[in-house]
Amino acid sequence: MTGGGTFLGDHIASALLAGGAKVSLLARPDSVDKLGPLAQQTRWSTADVWSPASLRGKARNHAAVIHTVGSLSADPAQGLSHSRLNFVSARNVANMCVSDGVERMILISGTSAPWISRAYIQAKRDAERYMRRLGLRATIVRAPLLYVPGRNRPLFYRAVSLFGALPPLSWLFLNRIAPMPVHELARGVALLAISGDESRELYYARNLRRLIRRGPSQPSPSADQRLPGGRASDGPYDNLDEDLPFGWTPGP
Repeated sequence: MTGGGTFLGDHIASALLAGGAKVSLLARPDSVDKLGPLAQQTRWSTADVWSPASLRGKARNHAAVIHTVGSLSADPAQGLSHSRLNFVSARNVANMCVSDGVERMILISGTSAPWISRAYIQAKRDAERYMRRLGLRATIVRAPLLYVPGRNRPLFYRAVSLFGALPPLSWLFLNRIAPMPVHELARGVALLAISGDESRELYYARNLRRLIRRGPSQPSPSADQRLPGGRASDGPYDNLDEDLPFGWTPGP
């Protein structure tokens, strides 16, 4: 899994371990010290998703690749466009899957909402299309904003979460875009990876919740192979009033 030593990566890696999976993490060199206990519980190596050469051979003998890296905010002055942050990173990881013989890639994408940048969503959609063109068995998780229960967050997002859980609004589009607890997303993604569930290609928050309610199913034959997938560090969804990046951003 990409994104070792990051907010989202840590939660998904922990959920995979709790589900009995063997996890491999790809982390930037400056993120290794953020792995914490996961450094002993996983197999990890350093790589930069913006450098195809550093990814070469990293996914061999793995059942699937989970790509978590991206950013909600861009900094064009530093060359950090939404396309570079969210599409180029996914493109390089998808190419790694092809060259290393990994057929399945799980992409943490984003769901469109009024408070999410259109450029961010466009870059994520470009990444989705690229995966499909390569012929990978794509599983796309269009995640809403995520939050840690118990932490302060803006009243607006708390209201959206509340109304998004109440019928009839929960039956409509609001249940796709309402902020979601990060541990729910992590558990849903872990179940997708471990079970080998490919009943659909596209998953939203409500689909993950249904998967969680069903509970774990029997793992696929390859589920005990290593999954390339980090300490819960600050990330973009810790404070929803701040437009911070998740995963990592490229160095200078």
